[in-house]
Amino acid sequence: MSDKADLRIILANPRGFCAGVDRAIEIVEKALVKYGAPVYVRHEIVHNKFVVDRLRDMGAVFVDELDSVPDGVPVIFSAHGVPKSVPEAAESRQLEYLDATCPLVSKVHRGAERHHADGKHILLIGHAGHPEVIGTMGQLPPGSMTLIETEQDAENLQVENPENLAFVTQTTLSLDDTAKIISILQSRFPAIEVPKKEDICYATTNRQHAVKLIATDADAILVLGAPNSSNSNRLVEVAKREGCDRSVLVERAKDIDWSKLDGISTLGITAGASAPEILVEEVIDACRERYNVTVETLTLTNENVTFKLPRQLAS
Repeated sequence: MSDKADLRIILANPRGFCAGVDRAIEIVEKALVKYGAPVYVRHEIVHNKFVVDRLRDMGAVFVDELDSVPDGVPVIFSAHGVPKSVPEAAESRQLEYLDATCPLVSKVHRGAERHHADGKHILLIGHAGHPEVIGTMGQLPPGSMTLIETEQDAENLQVENPENLAFVTQTTLSLDDTAKIISILQSRFPAIEVPKKEDICYATTNRQHAVKLIATDADAILVLGAPNSSNSNRLVEVAKREGCDRSVLVERAKDIDWSKLDGISTLGITAGASAPEILVEEVIDACRERYNVTVETLTLTNENVTFKLPRQLAS
């Protein structure tokens, strides 16, 4: 008879890779096949060390800026998007580039451009310093966009022409936090123009709703994801808000602090949009070493979104 305690694991579905991440990783893999190693990638292709390390082992070289890319080799732009100055710099050096920007991030870029063409000043709801925010702000001339990070920012904002505003958002934000910020902006600036369609992407939305479902039933939740992954950090916050105080972000099974799981009988597991399923399986295996595990899945919806590859790689 086993002296292990029983542990019920609830897997949130959807979890893990989204269509934009799948596409970005496939772009690097197919570029390595087409061009041969090395293929250069500006910034982490997605925010996940396991993914980046695997692609590096296959021959991808990750660099911070184009200055580190030698002439005559292809370069890939990460899924988070880049300022317009980056492809312009690549073109000026006649570098072949492949743009792995998530199409849903590109949609935000086009929305911002459309508002700018209409003469609007744009408010970008997002997190300062995140690559997606840097990329979105870099679509337009300096001063065209104001970053709004918090409800306080929305309350304190002063603008020259309150009748001539529009907003866009980062795609990986907390739905609840963003809704509060938007509510403040719409109450202060009733004429503000809204996105034609929600900017927060389907994958962020689904993963947050799915973690809410498991949070009400779990004693603790592990979110698989990287510390610099915006959508993964939001999942931890959402789970805590739903009442599961013992919700933590971990990169790998080896990072779990098992003492924090003492006394639990039900563990929820989910994964950010850039975390591969193999890392979830690794955590379940680690749990099996310590507990008698049963696994069930709670499904919010099944995703079937796919995105086309850039024309250079379309087979």
